[in-house]
Amino acid sequence: KIFQAVVSCVGHDGTIYIIPKSLEIELNKLMTEIQSNFKCLGLLESYCWKKGEACVVRGSDTMWYRGKVVELGGSTLQVQYIDRGYIERIPQCHLYPTTSYTGIPPFCIPCQLYKTIPIGNFWQQDAVDCLQELLTNEEVEIHVQELPDNPWGKLSISLYFGGMSLSSFMAYKKYCVAEDCQDILKLVRFVYVPVLTSYTLPPLPIPGDTFPVRVTHLVSPKEVYICLDPSKNLRMQSATEGDASCDSEVVSLDEALKWCNKSVESLPLLTHFQTEMPCLVEYQDGLWYRGKLLSIEEFNPVKILVQFVDYGSFSVVPTDRLRQIPYHLLKYPVQAVRALLTGFKPASYDQNMERIPYSPEWSVEALWAMMECVEGKQLSASILALSPEVTISLYEDDENLVHMKLIEMGLADLDE
Repeated sequence: KIFQAVVSCVGHDGTIYIIPKSLEIELNKLMTEIQSNFKCLGLLESYCWKKGEACVVRGSDTMWYRGKVVELGGSTLQVQYIDRGYIERIPQCHLYPTTSYTGIPPFCIPCQLYKTIPIGNFWQQDAVDCLQELLTNEEVEIHVQELPDNPWGKLSISLYFGGMSLSSFMAYKKYCVAEDCQDILKLVRFVYVPVLTSYTLPPLPIPGDTFPVRVTHLVSPKEVYICLDPSKNLRMQSATEGDASCDSEVVSLDEALKWCNKSVESLPLLTHFQTEMPCLVEYQDGLWYRGKLLSIEEFNPVKILVQFVDYGSFSVVPTDRLRQIPYHLLKYPVQAVRALLTGFKPASYDQNMERIPYSPEWSVEALWAMMECVEGKQLSASILALSPEVTISLYEDDENLVHMKLIEMGLADLDE
């Protein structure tokens, strides 16, 4: 059985507690009922607690949760949140004994990784820390492999995050040995990308159709990078269909990149440099994005000109901000497509002396004016030609061509 779940916690012994997504609504209803039934501050008078006794626990968020006493000891008791899995020491004044909800099974399921043996036969503290940082409160895919011998035992599972096997990842980090050797081979393909591989372009709408776009980067008033809105039902060119595998529909690019950022330190730094080579690039926000190498700009120290392929923007970065890209991230088409705008040209008598250095036919003022027309706006476009370059007309919400404002300002001329 395969299903989606949220990891509620990872225990100190490496037990992974999951809540199936299909049970979330039911759990939320139970939580609402518990809050309405328990409005007290906890049991203030003395009470003789027993190990294994059912209770409700007032959490640090002031919400009440179902609990079970797992260890006695003085003024605090060790209690497990049975619908979340985690164990805490709780003052007795934050507990209340009850049998009201004992007939409802726990919503979280304790799990262990199938055919995965931790180094030393138990999960070391650094491995548990890694699991907790990687998985807590994250949505994952669960493949059930073996049922436990008793109803309270651990479910043996294969867990996938961002399309990657957790057992393979932990084995790669040398925290465990995964018995499935084939899975380890998949991890090698995950980490190392062949030099000759490259990104694919997304399927483009049929010429003549109008479709929603966002401009993600401007090179000049006529040269832009656009992002198509994937939520719209667009009629696409059949020649480019099938570039992305069905897996990418299950895990979005954003989700895959999020997981990749969590484990980016395990990916090797880039040591081989080749034009157009895919890689991961660290942006100034500290996150890593898909990119490609363009050229070496400086030699001492070495700095590389890269392009962020899902936005179109460029940056010059040192080599310690470049890492090898996981192979599975190449199956997603680039999100930003280069396009030339049609219908206008640089003004013949533009008096502005400051020019764009790499495109001197245009003034810097024309670039700023075009930026104001498109930045952060939902626009629409129509493709006029796909080759030799993608050429489009770009429209505002009111169906007016965006470049008309530049013409009104004397920064561009009509190009018939």
